[in-house]
Amino acid sequence: MALKSSNKVETNVYELEITVDAETFTEACKKAYMKQRKSIQIPGFRKGKATQGMIEKVYGEGAFYEEALEIVYPEAVGSAFDEAGLKVIDQPTDVEFPVMNKQDGVVIKMKVTTYPEVKLGEYKSLKGKMLDTEATDEDVENELKSMQDRNSRLVTVEDRESQMGDTCDIDFEGFVDGVAFEGGKGENYPLELGSNSFIPGFEEQVAGHKTGEEFDVNVTFPEQYEASLAGKDAVFKCKINEIKTKELPELDDEFAKDVSEFDTLDELKADLKKQISERKEANAKTDYENQLIEQVVENMEVEIPECMNKQKCDEMIQDYSYRLQMQGLDLNTYLQYLGQTMEQFREQFMDGAKQQVKVKLALDAIVKAENIEATEEEIAEEIAKLAEQYNMEADKIKAAVTQEQLTDDIVTRKAVDFVVDNSVKE
Repeated sequence: MALKSSNKVETNVYELEITVDAETFTEACKKAYMKQRKSIQIPGFRKGKATQGMIEKVYGEGAFYEEALEIVYPEAVGSAFDEAGLKVIDQPTDVEFPVMNKQDGVVIKMKVTTYPEVKLGEYKSLKGKMLDTEATDEDVENELKSMQDRNSRLVTVEDRESQMGDTCDIDFEGFVDGVAFEGGKGENYPLELGSNSFIPGFEEQVAGHKTGEEFDVNVTFPEQYEASLAGKDAVFKCKINEIKTKELPELDDEFAKDVSEFDTLDELKADLKKQISERKEANAKTDYENQLIEQVVENMEVEIPECMNKQKCDEMIQDYSYRLQMQGLDLNTYLQYLGQTMEQFREQFMDGAKQQVKVKLALDAIVKAENIEATEEEIAEEIAKLAEQYNMEADKIKAAVTQEQLTDDIVTRKAVDFVVDNSVKE
């Protein structure tokens, strides 16, 4: 088996011609015969007892070619890729077998898409601005308000109209052109006014009504809604059964004791200030890195094969689907709820996929240019960190994640650190 020729026919695309010698292919035919003989019936022979020659005489010399090709193809193609020094990133196309017999062996012709060549531009001495990391008193107050809201309770109110922020227990039924539609009815539904959980304009029209009052809500379904309702005008017959409002706890030492490990409100505020500052520092670090990496991407030259973008998009959708499954939903049901086709859903991910591919190509190029490597100690530390994160034994982490994946993660992070360490803060 050998690589006969490798020719670049366009950017990131090579045309290969690969040969499998007659002896190797003949031996593969014998292996194919041994594998299939028990299932082949030839008149005059007991099942499984016919010789290879007799079977080929009855069914033709090529009786075992297809199976033999499956035997030799993977090694022949893999060896050819290595010999040509090509990093192939997609399934071969335009695959042909102009020659395939035991006298001459096999000739395989194909086109392959390879990992793109990246020409790095400037990636050192880049400039970026760090976000402010100071935790202000206003930040602390906002955090306390959020904690207040999370620890509030709902109390029923009488003799007043509903307001934005209230939670209304409502009955409703929707009609389009005077006909009730499926899924448009609900009873004793708790709707928080201002949560934007209903169709735009619905919640605002519930506000201003009292308990026991019946009224109509007129809305237009968004164009992106389920196909049968998209863009249509609807009338919802509504009734408010009960109005509840949030009752916030007092911000005092008792509140601090109830919601934290601290005895005083001042201690809680000090801890919140520290947490906010740490959070801002982490966000500032990430934002600064992103600024620099965006510049690296802008400065490089590369033609990216479309298959890389599609593969990354597939990965992102698969990850999204997995997270939906964790919530008890499947992707097809979710798409029906959104009123979207898979193609429309994919479009939402494609821009992000393209950017991720560009970033990875840029960082891989820096790893190569700077000879960045992962040490055994760093790999061991990464395994220990993952084991702690997922509460698993180190051996199970090693079985689940390849060393190649671990190495790739480490050198990618080190490439980002290299860009940051060689940058200039404005």
